[in-house]
Amino acid sequence: MLFKDIPGLAPIKSTLIRSVQTSHLAHALLFDGASGGGGLALALAFATYINCENRSEEDACGVCASCAKMNKLIHPDFHSIFPIATSKKISGNTSEAFLPLWRTFLLETPYRVLPEWLDFITAENKQGNISVEEARGILKKLSVKSYEGEYKILLIWKPEIMNASSANALLKILEEPPYKTLFLLVSDQSDRLLTTIISRTQRVAVPAFSDEEVRQFLKQQSISEAVANQITYLCDGNLSEALRLVNETSDDRSAWFAEWMRYCYRYDVASLVRLADAFDGMNKEKQKGLFEYALRLFRDMLVWSQGAAELLRVPQEELTFVQNFSKAVNFDALENMVQEVNVAYYHIERNVRAKMVFLDLSLTIAPFFQRR
Repeated sequence: MLFKDIPGLAPIKSTLIRSVQTSHLAHALLFDGASGGGGLALALAFATYINCENRSEEDACGVCASCAKMNKLIHPDFHSIFPIATSKKISGNTSEAFLPLWRTFLLETPYRVLPEWLDFITAENKQGNISVEEARGILKKLSVKSYEGEYKILLIWKPEIMNASSANALLKILEEPPYKTLFLLVSDQSDRLLTTIISRTQRVAVPAFSDEEVRQFLKQQSISEAVANQITYLCDGNLSEALRLVNETSDDRSAWFAEWMRYCYRYDVASLVRLADAFDGMNKEKQKGLFEYALRLFRDMLVWSQGAAELLRVPQEELTFVQNFSKAVNFDALENMVQEVNVAYYHIERNVRAKMVFLDLSLTIAPFFQRR
């Protein structure tokens, strides 16, 4: 991964390059950005640039031995730690066992989110975790001298997944880092990190991609302008979501949400039970994603109901649904719906039976509709 391969984010690229050129490298950087943003791609490009044997003032050369190995993520001085879960594909309890899959996963595209990774390793309904054993093993990975590059580099993706024991183990290493070692932490939920970890890193704020950057990126993938415009509206700067939508013939969440709301409006209990059965068969991350989509639509409805339509950034088809739906519920009802979906999301995260959560949510919000 080279800096030139990442759309936009020019000021951040310049700052990172300048830190290497002036030898003002912090021993730990926290790439803090939105989900599906450029944090992971920037960390990979930065790692490539640091150990490049013939780097320029703008980017790594991309052809030297170091760059060639980083291009395949097999550089001996580059290590990765990431969330893992019990998988049918791999038997192991550390990132080391999952490295071949991890490389394949990242080489497809660096714009990734945790649900994609868990699906990729067939973790089913399990949630990812970075264990304390993994965190304690960091020192073993970095205790030896670098083999080829000037620096040993450790990439930690989603460090907020660490529990308290794991985070404290990492904290001890950050307080006394090995010589010529860089830590690159990539997070999209930095508020969940220990403040003591944040205080020992240099934060790199990574903004979400702009609509124009997403649109240009999609056009480079040979996507038609009409489709690129629609996906740009839907993904909201999330390139992971944009690529997912490219690979789908339609946005199934939109149809799912519309069907769910119609059944709630009609108070069709039999259909809601069938929908709850289907919801129960989805993996946990997809269930959470559907609730996130519902919250986004409810937000759009609240904005529309308050006469601020210019703030909406939805395609025409979705806008029509928002307009029609807003006529069936008042402002207070929408607020109650948002609250109920948030509660349901909380329960799904804590492994309450999905069918029970969804059906209870459906029967709770159904009376909020204004029926004629």
